[in-house]
Amino acid sequence: MPKTSARLLALLSLLGSRRDWPGEDLAARLSVSARTVRRDVERLRELGYPVRAVKGPDGGYRLDAGALLPPLLFDDEQAVALAVALQTATASGAGIGDDAARALATLRQVLPARLRHRIAALHVTAVPPPGAPPVQADSRVLMEISAAVHAREELRFDYAPAASGGAAGVTARRRVQPHHLVTWRGRWYLLAWDLDRADWRTFRADRVDPRTPTGPRFTPRDVPGGDVAAFVAGRFRGSDGTAGWPCRGEAVLDLPASSVAPYVHDGFAEELGPGRCRVVLGSWSWAGLASAFGRFDADLSAVRPAELRAACALLARRYAVAADSGSGPVGE
Repeated sequence: MPKTSARLLALLSLLGSRRDWPGEDLAARLSVSARTVRRDVERLRELGYPVRAVKGPDGGYRLDAGALLPPLLFDDEQAVALAVALQTATASGAGIGDDAARALATLRQVLPARLRHRIAALHVTAVPPPGAPPVQADSRVLMEISAAVHAREELRFDYAPAASGGAAGVTARRRVQPHHLVTWRGRWYLLAWDLDRADWRTFRADRVDPRTPTGPRFTPRDVPGGDVAAFVAGRFRGSDGTAGWPCRGEAVLDLPASSVAPYVHDGFAEELGPGRCRVVLGSWSWAGLASAFGRFDADLSAVRPAELRAACALLARRYAVAADSGSGPVGE
């Protein structure tokens, strides 16, 4: 039988892993008697953990939320995972960098020496994605949006559009059915059904100023396609909400696939022979797609579809005009 302290840690970990645990199942997992489980549950209650007995044919236990924060117990892997999460929290865009740093300092103080040394040697630099906003989302706003999503209540808020640059007093009143709070490339967004526009919209959370009280409850509608991540990614790619790009094409490049593959992101490069490969890419527009192929600085052939060939011709004319415009002052 494991020592009491180790057994309590194991019991607490099991109680936190699912909602209800039959007493006999806990006894079997811990290799102890049901009587020992009852005693250990009482010890946890004395430490401040709100473990409630669950009625039923087999009886059981449930770990409820308490009014006070009891002592927390982590195994080694959980402690390391928590330290990593706290160190990378500054890049989450949730405005909790200072709180995360204080929490990490508190965690280090109570860790045993073996874990303290492991975490001290773990230095993580969280680099935000390119274009991340200089002003992070307010954690209070994120909590208010999350509460409305969870309660399925209409949300009213003032929204500062991008054109205003967040200037004070330049806002628009919005009324939505909030569905999901999502992150995309270091920024937080609210995905919601806009009641006034009768369509899906995404709103930057750092531009949202919620109004109280919230509106009436609503029955959530299905996100098109059923996949929130794919729908949001598609919207940011300029599509109708599907995961793919609205414009997709291919071409043969006079480069080896090994030189191209690291730069195609969600496209792909297929080796065709020495120094040649077929590349498939997507973009938000045909002109953007033509530019994407041109950045590889290699000859192209077998360009498809026709819309992509037309975009290449258009860019060729524009670049030819630019090349002939001379180097004199603007307006000369």
